[in-house]
Amino acid sequence: MANRHPDGDTPRSIPALLARNVKLHGGLPAYREKEFGIWQSWTWVQAAEEIRALALGMLSIGVERGDHVAIIGRNRPMHYWSMVAAQMCGAVPVPLYQDAVAEEMAYVLDHCGARFVVCGDQEQVDKVLEVEDRVPEIKHILYTDKRGMRKYDHSRMNALSDLQAEGRAGHYRYDAELDARMAELDYDSTCVMLYTSGTTGRPKGVVLSNRNIIETAKNSAAFDNLNALDEVLAYLPMAWVGDFIFSIGQAMWTGFCVNCPESPGTMMTDLREIGPTYFFAPPRVFETQLTNVMIRMEDAGRFKKGLFDRYMALARRVGPAILDGKPVGVLDRLNYALGGLLIYGPLKNTLGFSRIRVGYTAGEAIGPEIFEFYRSLGINLKQLYGQTEASVFITQQPDGQVRSDTVGVPSPGVEVRIGDSGEVYYRSPGTFVEYFKNAESTASTKDPEGWVATGDAGFFEDDTGHLRIIDRAKDVGKLSDGRLFAPKYVENKLKFYPAILEAVVFGAGRDRCTAFINIDLTAVGNWAERNNIAYASYQELAGHPQVYQMISEHVAEVNASVARDPMLSGCQVHRFLVLHKELDADDGELTRTRKVRRNIIAEKYADLIAALYDGRDSIYTETEVTYEDGRKGAIKATLRIADAVVAPEGRMAAE
Repeated sequence: MANRHPDGDTPRSIPALLARNVKLHGGLPAYREKEFGIWQSWTWVQAAEEIRALALGMLSIGVERGDHVAIIGRNRPMHYWSMVAAQMCGAVPVPLYQDAVAEEMAYVLDHCGARFVVCGDQEQVDKVLEVEDRVPEIKHILYTDKRGMRKYDHSRMNALSDLQAEGRAGHYRYDAELDARMAELDYDSTCVMLYTSGTTGRPKGVVLSNRNIIETAKNSAAFDNLNALDEVLAYLPMAWVGDFIFSIGQAMWTGFCVNCPESPGTMMTDLREIGPTYFFAPPRVFETQLTNVMIRMEDAGRFKKGLFDRYMALARRVGPAILDGKPVGVLDRLNYALGGLLIYGPLKNTLGFSRIRVGYTAGEAIGPEIFEFYRSLGINLKQLYGQTEASVFITQQPDGQVRSDTVGVPSPGVEVRIGDSGEVYYRSPGTFVEYFKNAESTASTKDPEGWVATGDAGFFEDDTGHLRIIDRAKDVGKLSDGRLFAPKYVENKLKFYPAILEAVVFGAGRDRCTAFINIDLTAVGNWAERNNIAYASYQELAGHPQVYQMISEHVAEVNASVARDPMLSGCQVHRFLVLHKELDADDGELTRTRKVRRNIIAEKYADLIAALYDGRDSIYTETEVTYEDGRKGAIKATLRIADAVVAPEGRMAAE
């Protein structure tokens, strides 16, 4: 067959993998979705029938080979099916971030030349209609949820369920054409196009082939022994490569079940109900969960809080060793087992982590204390290092070799080397084909031998062979006295504290480091209530003297920790301010994956940065903000600037 690997074992496209799963796992659950509080389930046989009907419907409205089909909406089986159906037709799925504002959406739709757009609901349809005059290629809009859509002009608009009905009714006309198009798919056919987050400029369209996705899925699934009985929760943005590799690539390769929550607001409840065995989350999710746990324990009675503190101290001391199969004393094992009954088991159940066999975090470095907290509970949380251009996987941590300060060893099939400047390079079967319509960026990122520049600075440890990432190569610099400056290293330490949601550290080319701090409204608001501190807004709480005192203590503790690192001890924060607003993707300050856009922040808040360095103790500022409905407004505030306690370099914090 044309769509199989020459060795006869590996299907050469996602639709071919779907057909294989029907034969091997036909009666097993393939997708679940919670709607109106009830879980609905589809087996592989049922899912394949739904996808084929959708593909036949796409042919009926004129989807051609090479067309780009944009998908905008939350994680739903129908949206994943739309991606596979588009592939069946020889088209290229292009998932977009559902929380993108119309302007961001217009750029991607125009850049890829999308002719068809699949929208989750009325909100997404309205955003597409708003920018339609700037995206002339759009021929047809499809939508999943019919609510609110009755009075729209349906001359070039259809519900996906109606499109499926059209496909089923006209299958005699389109079956042969669909089968022919699927037979044409091979390893070098485009599987998906995913846009980068655009940290430093316009997002780039990363073209990934079937070879990229299938080989990466095969190798990474073997690394962790994933199989058809595993369960995942699909809740991350579909436009993010991590969700695509887990919910499409690995799901299709292994045949495991993809579970879609009812909404972002019910995600934690749905997580507990599903109890996935395989789980991925960026550090922010784990940080938020830990913050909620600590808030609840602060509100607990003295006995319960004491019990929690006692057993968590034991867990931090022996839990990771037990998880890794290392020798631990009999008494400690017995006490840990008792802690499992009283504390760890109920806590894991509350978090939805009772059944996790393999968990990963990536996207940015996770605070070591947060990482160790989860591993101390017996959760096999590991780190991986990857990027969109690699189809995710560059390095992974093998079981038994898990540490908070490394990102593991090269993933199966991946080669990694360190350049003369300290930049990390890799090449692998997952290496992207090209940046769409951007040959210049493709050439500057991937050399003729297939080596890709990651843009990250790092090094391999001599004794373990594990990779350590220092920071983004462009962000690593030097202070004016020549000492190393790595802002992400300090920011991650600051964000360990539940009260700190985001931090941005400055210092390149200057004599010392300073920082912006965003407080976590949930954590600090709860703390304020317990301490009888009244506040009416985020801005008022952020500027409260007692909040500043708390943040000052956290900064001092981080400085003491940073001072012990001989390589980065110059990165201690000397002065800081608590921002009057949360950094927001809608204001361009963060990417849709919540990565800090340093250049934009430095330009937008140049007056605040200047005040941090010129000795002022306060500054008045006005900041433009974007409201949820797209309107612009301004926030005015006088911000206090605080001096931080700086530790002597090279000395222990306790000294």
